[in-house]
Amino acid sequence: MRLVVQTDKKTAYRRVDHRIGHQDGHRVGGRTGGRTGGRTGRWADRRTGRRLATRAALAVLAVSALAAGCSRPDAPVPPAQGQQRLQAPPARALDSYATRLRAATVARAAAAKRWGLRQVPLVPPAPPAVKPKITARPGFEVDHQEDWDLPPVFTTVPTKDKVVFLTIDDGADKDPEFLRMMSELKIPYTAFLSDYLIKDDYGYFRTMRDAGVTLNNHTLHHPYLPGLSYEDQRHEICDMQDIMQKQFGRRPTVVRFPYGNYNQDSLVAAKSCGIKYAPIWNEEVYVDHWEFREDDQKMRRGDIVLTHFRGRNEWNGTMVDDMRRFLNYVTAQGFAVARLEDYL
Repeated sequence: MRLVVQTDKKTAYRRVDHRIGHQDGHRVGGRTGGRTGGRTGRWADRRTGRRLATRAALAVLAVSALAAGCSRPDAPVPPAQGQQRLQAPPARALDSYATRLRAATVARAAAAKRWGLRQVPLVPPAPPAVKPKITARPGFEVDHQEDWDLPPVFTTVPTKDKVVFLTIDDGADKDPEFLRMMSELKIPYTAFLSDYLIKDDYGYFRTMRDAGVTLNNHTLHHPYLPGLSYEDQRHEICDMQDIMQKQFGRRPTVVRFPYGNYNQDSLVAAKSCGIKYAPIWNEEVYVDHWEFREDDQKMRRGDIVLTHFRGRNEWNGTMVDDMRRFLNYVTAQGFAVARLEDYL
Protein backbone atom coordinates (compact mmCIF):
# COMPACT_ATOMS: atom_id res chain seq x y z
CA MET A 1 0.00 0.00 0.00
CA ARG A 2 1.27 3.42 -0.99
CA LEU A 3 1.85 6.01 1.73
CA VAL A 4 1.54 9.67 0.85
CA VAL A 5 3.09 12.29 3.06
CA GLN A 6 2.29 15.18 3.09
CA THR A 7 -31.59 60.96 -18.28
CA ASP A 8 -29.44 63.18 -20.80
CA LYS A 9 -30.27 66.94 -20.74
CA LYS A 10 -28.12 67.78 -23.76
CA THR A 11 -30.24 65.48 -25.92
CA ALA A 12 -33.39 67.26 -24.81
CA TYR A 13 -31.87 70.65 -25.72
CA ARG A 14 -30.83 69.38 -29.14
CA ARG A 15 -34.37 68.21 -29.79
CA VAL A 16 -35.83 71.68 -28.89
CA ASP A 17 -33.23 73.42 -31.08
CA HIS A 18 -34.09 71.11 -33.95
CA ARG A 19 -37.80 71.73 -33.69
CA ILE A 20 -37.54 75.53 -33.38
CA GLY A 21 -34.60 76.06 -35.66
CA HIS A 22 -35.71 73.95 -38.68
CA GLN A 23 -38.97 74.70 -40.47
CA ASP A 24 -39.79 74.44 -44.19
CA GLY A 25 -36.11 74.23 -45.10
CA HIS A 26 -34.99 77.19 -42.95
CA ARG A 27 -32.19 77.09 -40.37
CA VAL A 28 -31.83 79.59 -37.53
CA GLY A 29 -28.57 81.49 -37.54
CA GLY A 30 -27.54 80.15 -40.95
CA ARG A 31 -28.44 79.94 -44.61
CA THR A 32 -31.45 78.04 -45.94
CA GLY A 33 -31.18 74.96 -48.05
CA GLY A 34 -32.89 76.94 -50.94
CA ARG A 35 -33.79 80.49 -51.83
CA THR A 36 -37.36 81.96 -51.70
CA GLY A 37 -38.23 85.28 -53.41
CA GLY A 38 -41.12 87.60 -54.29
CA ARG A 39 -44.48 87.68 -52.63
CA THR A 40 -44.57 83.94 -52.30
CA GLY A 41 -41.31 84.06 -50.39
CA ARG A 42 -42.48 86.90 -48.16
CA TRP A 43 -45.76 85.04 -47.47
CA ALA A 44 -43.78 81.95 -46.58
CA ASP A 45 -41.57 84.02 -44.26
CA ARG A 46 -44.61 85.50 -42.49
CA ARG A 47 -46.22 82.07 -42.17
CA THR A 48 -43.02 80.65 -40.76
CA GLY A 49 -42.73 83.56 -38.33
CA ARG A 50 -46.27 82.96 -37.06
CA ARG A 51 -45.49 79.30 -36.53
CA LEU A 52 -42.33 80.14 -34.65
CA ALA A 53 -44.15 82.65 -32.48
CA THR A 54 -46.89 80.13 -31.73
CA ARG A 55 -44.35 77.50 -30.76
CA ALA A 56 -42.46 80.01 -28.60
CA ALA A 57 -45.68 80.89 -26.76
CA LEU A 58 -46.42 77.25 -26.19
CA ALA A 59 -42.93 76.79 -24.85
CA VAL A 60 -43.42 79.68 -22.40
CA LEU A 61 -46.67 78.13 -21.21
CA ALA A 62 -44.98 74.77 -20.76
CA VAL A 63 -42.17 76.31 -18.74
CA SER A 64 -44.67 78.21 -16.59
CA ALA A 65 -46.60 75.03 -15.92
CA LEU A 66 -43.42 73.23 -15.05
CA ALA A 67 -42.37 75.99 -12.69
CA ALA A 68 -45.76 75.88 -11.02
CA GLY A 69 -45.46 72.13 -10.56
CA CYS A 70 -41.99 72.48 -9.13
CA SER A 71 -43.17 75.08 -6.65
CA ARG A 72 -45.64 72.53 -5.31
CA PRO A 73 -44.02 69.15 -4.81
CA ASP A 74 -47.38 67.53 -4.09
CA ALA A 75 -49.09 68.86 -7.23
CA PRO A 76 -50.06 65.98 -9.53
CA VAL A 77 -48.98 66.11 -13.14
CA PRO A 78 -51.66 64.65 -15.43
CA PRO A 79 -50.38 62.29 -18.07
CA ALA A 80 -50.62 63.22 -21.73
CA GLN A 81 -53.45 61.64 -23.70
CA GLY A 82 -52.68 58.03 -24.55
CA GLN A 83 -49.86 57.84 -22.00
CA GLN A 84 -49.75 55.99 -18.70
CA ARG A 85 -49.00 57.82 -15.50
CA LEU A 86 -45.39 57.25 -14.52
CA GLN A 87 -44.76 55.92 -11.07
CA ALA A 88 -42.27 57.63 -8.79
CA PRO A 89 -38.85 56.01 -9.12
CA PRO A 90 -37.75 53.67 -6.32
CA ALA A 91 -35.17 54.67 -3.76
CA ARG A 92 -31.77 55.28 -5.30
CA ALA A 93 -30.35 51.83 -4.75
CA LEU A 94 -27.02 52.61 -6.37
CA ASP A 95 -26.48 55.62 -4.13
CA SER A 96 -27.38 53.50 -1.12
CA TYR A 97 -24.96 50.78 -2.21
CA ALA A 98 -22.19 53.32 -2.77
CA THR A 99 -22.80 54.76 0.69
CA ARG A 100 -22.58 51.32 2.29
CA LEU A 101 -19.46 50.51 0.30
CA ARG A 102 -17.75 53.71 1.43
CA ALA A 103 -18.74 53.00 5.02
CA ALA A 104 -17.39 49.44 4.79
CA THR A 105 -14.11 50.70 3.29
CA VAL A 106 -13.68 53.27 6.03
CA ALA A 107 -14.47 50.67 8.70
CA ARG A 108 -12.00 48.19 7.19
CA ALA A 109 -9.27 50.83 7.10
CA ALA A 110 -9.95 51.79 10.71
CA ALA A 111 -9.85 48.12 11.75
CA ALA A 112 -6.54 47.58 9.92
CA LYS A 113 -5.03 50.50 11.83
CA ARG A 114 -6.47 49.32 15.13
CA TRP A 115 -4.96 45.85 14.71
CA GLY A 116 -1.56 47.14 13.68
CA LEU A 117 -1.54 46.11 10.02
CA ARG A 118 0.77 47.84 7.57
CA GLN A 119 -1.90 47.95 4.85
CA VAL A 120 -5.64 47.48 4.54
CA PRO A 121 -6.33 43.87 3.50
CA LEU A 122 -7.54 43.49 -0.07
CA VAL A 123 -11.15 42.54 -0.74
CA PRO A 124 -11.56 39.25 -2.63
CA PRO A 125 -13.58 39.03 -5.85
CA ALA A 126 -17.05 37.54 -5.93
CA PRO A 127 -17.11 33.74 -5.73
CA PRO A 128 -16.79 32.06 -9.12
CA ALA A 129 -20.06 31.27 -10.88
CA VAL A 130 -18.50 28.05 -12.14
CA LYS A 131 -16.45 26.18 -9.57
CA PRO A 132 -13.01 24.99 -10.65
CA LYS A 133 -12.43 21.29 -11.08
CA ILE A 134 -10.43 20.01 -8.14
CA THR A 135 -8.12 17.06 -8.73
CA ALA A 136 -5.36 15.46 -6.71
CA ARG A 137 -2.03 17.22 -6.92
CA PRO A 138 0.39 15.16 -9.07
CA GLY A 139 2.36 12.91 -6.77
CA PHE A 140 -0.31 13.09 -4.07
CA GLU A 141 -2.60 10.44 -5.57
CA VAL A 142 -3.14 6.92 -4.23
CA ASP A 143 -3.89 3.73 -6.15
CA HIS A 144 -7.40 3.82 -7.66
CA GLN A 145 -7.59 7.57 -6.99
CA GLU A 146 -9.72 8.24 -10.08
CA ASP A 147 -11.58 4.99 -10.76
CA TRP A 148 -12.72 4.76 -7.13
CA ASP A 149 -13.49 8.52 -7.19
CA LEU A 150 -11.59 9.15 -3.97
CA PRO A 151 -11.43 12.62 -2.36
CA PRO A 152 -8.55 14.57 -3.94
CA VAL A 153 -5.63 15.76 -1.84
CA PHE A 154 -4.51 19.18 -3.10
CA THR A 155 -2.49 22.18 -1.98
CA THR A 156 -3.70 24.80 -4.46
CA VAL A 157 -7.08 25.61 -6.00
CA PRO A 158 -6.93 26.20 -9.77
CA THR A 159 -8.06 29.82 -10.20
CA LYS A 160 -7.07 32.98 -12.06
CA ASP A 161 -8.16 35.08 -9.08
CA LYS A 162 -5.29 36.50 -7.07
CA VAL A 163 -6.47 34.95 -3.84
CA VAL A 164 -5.21 32.60 -1.16
CA PHE A 165 -7.15 30.59 1.40
CA LEU A 166 -6.54 30.66 5.16
CA THR A 167 -7.08 27.42 7.06
CA ILE A 168 -6.56 26.97 10.81
CA ASP A 169 -6.13 23.57 12.46
CA ASP A 170 -6.94 21.73 15.67
CA GLY A 171 -8.62 24.20 18.10
CA ALA A 172 -6.23 24.22 21.05
CA ASP A 173 -6.13 27.99 21.69
CA LYS A 174 -9.41 29.84 22.04
CA ASP A 175 -8.51 33.52 21.94
CA PRO A 176 -11.54 35.88 21.92
CA GLU A 177 -9.35 38.68 20.54
CA PHE A 178 -8.69 36.54 17.47
CA LEU A 179 -12.44 36.24 16.85
CA ARG A 180 -12.87 39.99 17.23
CA MET A 181 -9.96 40.78 14.91
CA MET A 182 -11.16 38.53 12.11
CA SER A 183 -14.73 39.77 12.44
CA GLU A 184 -13.76 43.45 12.31
CA LEU A 185 -11.43 42.92 9.36
CA LYS A 186 -13.93 40.64 7.55
CA ILE A 187 -11.27 38.00 6.84
CA PRO A 188 -12.68 34.59 5.79
CA TYR A 189 -11.06 31.39 6.98
CA THR A 190 -11.79 27.70 7.42
CA ALA A 191 -11.28 25.79 10.67
CA PHE A 192 -10.32 22.10 10.85
CA LEU A 193 -11.18 20.80 14.32
CA SER A 194 -10.11 17.84 16.46
CA ASP A 195 -12.56 16.85 19.15
CA TYR A 196 -10.09 16.19 21.95
CA LEU A 197 -8.98 19.86 21.72
CA ILE A 198 -12.36 21.56 21.31
CA LYS A 199 -14.66 19.58 23.61
CA ASP A 200 -13.87 21.79 26.61
CA ASP A 201 -15.46 24.79 24.82
CA TYR A 202 -17.69 23.93 21.86
CA GLY A 203 -19.34 27.34 22.38
CA TYR A 204 -16.24 29.16 21.17
CA PHE A 205 -16.49 27.42 17.82
CA ARG A 206 -20.25 27.94 17.64
CA THR A 207 -19.51 31.67 17.84
CA MET A 208 -17.09 31.17 14.98
CA ARG A 209 -19.68 29.24 12.98
CA ASP A 210 -22.32 31.93 13.60
CA ALA A 211 -19.91 34.50 12.14
CA GLY A 212 -19.85 32.55 8.86
CA VAL A 213 -16.77 30.38 9.36
CA THR A 214 -16.94 26.86 7.97
CA LEU A 215 -16.00 24.19 10.50
CA ASN A 216 -14.45 21.03 9.07
CA ASN A 217 -13.13 17.63 10.17
CA HIS A 218 -9.62 17.11 11.59
CA THR A 219 -10.33 13.71 13.26
CA LEU A 220 -11.14 12.85 16.84
CA HIS A 221 -7.65 12.62 18.31
CA HIS A 222 -5.25 13.87 15.62
CA PRO A 223 -3.42 10.56 15.09
CA TYR A 224 -0.91 9.52 12.45
CA LEU A 225 -3.52 7.88 10.20
CA PRO A 226 -1.28 5.60 8.07
CA GLY A 227 -0.26 3.82 11.26
CA LEU A 228 -3.85 2.76 11.94
CA SER A 229 -6.02 0.03 10.46
CA TYR A 230 -8.81 0.92 8.05
CA GLU A 231 -11.43 0.49 10.80
CA ASP A 232 -9.52 2.70 13.22
CA GLN A 233 -9.08 5.37 10.56
CA ARG A 234 -12.78 5.22 9.79
CA HIS A 235 -13.54 5.62 13.50
CA GLU A 236 -11.33 8.73 13.73
CA ILE A 237 -12.90 10.38 10.69
CA CYS A 238 -16.52 9.21 10.69
CA ASP A 239 -17.10 9.55 14.44
CA MET A 240 -15.82 13.12 14.20
CA GLN A 241 -18.48 13.66 11.53
CA ASP A 242 -21.11 12.66 14.10
CA ILE A 243 -19.74 15.10 16.67
CA MET A 244 -19.67 17.92 14.14
CA GLN A 245 -23.32 17.24 13.31
CA LYS A 246 -24.35 17.15 16.96
CA GLN A 247 -22.38 20.18 18.13
CA PHE A 248 -22.52 22.44 15.05
CA GLY A 249 -25.48 21.15 13.03
CA ARG A 250 -23.60 20.03 9.95
CA ARG A 251 -21.58 17.06 8.69
CA PRO A 252 -18.56 18.46 6.85
CA THR A 253 -17.62 17.45 3.32
CA VAL A 254 -13.98 18.48 3.82
CA VAL A 255 -11.32 16.81 5.96
CA ARG A 256 -7.70 17.56 6.69
CA PHE A 257 -5.58 14.60 7.63
CA PRO A 258 -3.36 15.21 10.67
CA TYR A 259 0.17 16.19 9.77
CA GLY A 260 -0.86 15.95 6.09
CA ASN A 261 -0.25 12.18 6.20
CA TYR A 262 -2.60 9.60 4.69
CA ASN A 263 -2.84 6.45 2.61
CA GLN A 264 -5.49 4.81 0.46
CA ASP A 265 -7.42 3.61 3.51
CA SER A 266 -7.64 7.21 4.73
CA LEU A 267 -9.33 8.35 1.53
CA VAL A 268 -11.63 5.33 1.32
CA ALA A 269 -12.70 5.82 4.95
CA ALA A 270 -13.22 9.55 4.42
CA LYS A 271 -15.38 8.97 1.34
CA SER A 272 -17.49 6.41 3.21
CA CYS A 273 -18.67 9.08 5.68
CA GLY A 274 -19.40 11.88 3.20
CA ILE A 275 -16.04 13.55 2.62
CA LYS A 276 -15.48 15.01 -0.87
CA TYR A 277 -12.21 16.94 -0.49
CA ALA A 278 -9.01 16.51 1.51
CA PRO A 279 -6.97 19.73 1.14
CA ILE A 280 -3.60 20.12 2.81
CA TRP A 281 -1.45 23.26 2.27
CA ASN A 282 1.23 24.97 0.23
CA GLU A 283 2.43 27.43 2.88
CA GLU A 284 2.39 27.48 6.65
CA VAL A 285 2.54 30.64 8.75
CA TYR A 286 3.79 30.83 12.33
CA VAL A 287 3.84 33.76 14.68
CA ASP A 288 7.49 34.44 13.81
CA HIS A 289 8.13 32.97 10.31
CA TRP A 290 6.74 31.40 7.14
CA GLU A 291 7.42 27.99 5.60
CA PHE A 292 6.90 27.20 1.89
CA ARG A 293 6.35 23.89 0.13
CA GLU A 294 7.69 25.13 -3.22
CA ASP A 295 11.43 25.50 -3.73
CA ASP A 296 11.11 29.08 -5.06
CA GLN A 297 9.54 30.15 -1.75
CA LYS A 298 6.77 32.00 -3.59
CA MET A 299 3.04 32.20 -3.03
CA ARG A 300 0.75 31.27 -5.94
CA ARG A 301 -2.82 32.06 -6.91
CA GLY A 302 -5.18 29.70 -5.11
CA ASP A 303 -2.64 28.52 -2.53
CA ILE A 304 -3.93 27.08 0.72
CA VAL A 305 -2.21 28.49 3.80
CA LEU A 306 -2.07 26.59 7.09
CA THR A 307 -1.75 27.87 10.61
CA HIS A 308 -2.84 26.58 14.03
CA PHE A 309 -4.89 27.69 17.00
CA ARG A 310 -1.92 28.46 19.24
CA GLY A 311 -1.13 30.98 21.96
CA ARG A 312 1.72 32.13 24.17
CA ASN A 313 1.91 28.81 25.96
CA GLU A 314 3.30 27.28 22.73
CA TRP A 315 4.34 30.25 20.57
CA ASN A 316 6.18 33.46 21.22
CA GLY A 317 3.00 35.39 20.54
CA THR A 318 -0.76 35.16 20.14
CA MET A 319 -3.19 34.28 17.39
CA VAL A 320 -3.52 38.04 16.75
CA ASP A 321 0.25 38.25 16.23
CA ASP A 322 0.06 35.27 13.88
CA MET A 323 -2.74 36.83 11.82
CA ARG A 324 -0.86 40.13 11.66
CA ARG A 325 2.12 38.36 10.12
CA PHE A 326 -0.13 36.47 7.71
CA LEU A 327 -2.12 39.52 6.55
CA ASN A 328 0.89 41.81 6.22
CA TYR A 329 2.61 39.32 3.93
CA VAL A 330 -0.28 38.35 1.66
CA THR A 331 -1.43 41.97 1.26
CA ALA A 332 2.08 43.12 0.38
CA GLN A 333 2.18 40.38 -2.26
CA GLY A 334 -1.09 41.65 -3.77
CA PHE A 335 -3.26 38.74 -2.63
CA ALA A 336 -6.75 38.87 -1.12
CA VAL A 337 -7.99 36.23 1.30
CA ALA A 338 -10.98 34.30 -0.07
CA ARG A 339 -13.27 31.67 1.41
CA LEU A 340 -12.15 28.17 0.46
CA GLU A 341 -15.65 26.69 0.30
CA ASP A 342 -16.67 29.29 -2.31
CA TYR A 343 -14.30 27.54 -4.72
CA LEU A 344 -15.23 23.95 -3.91
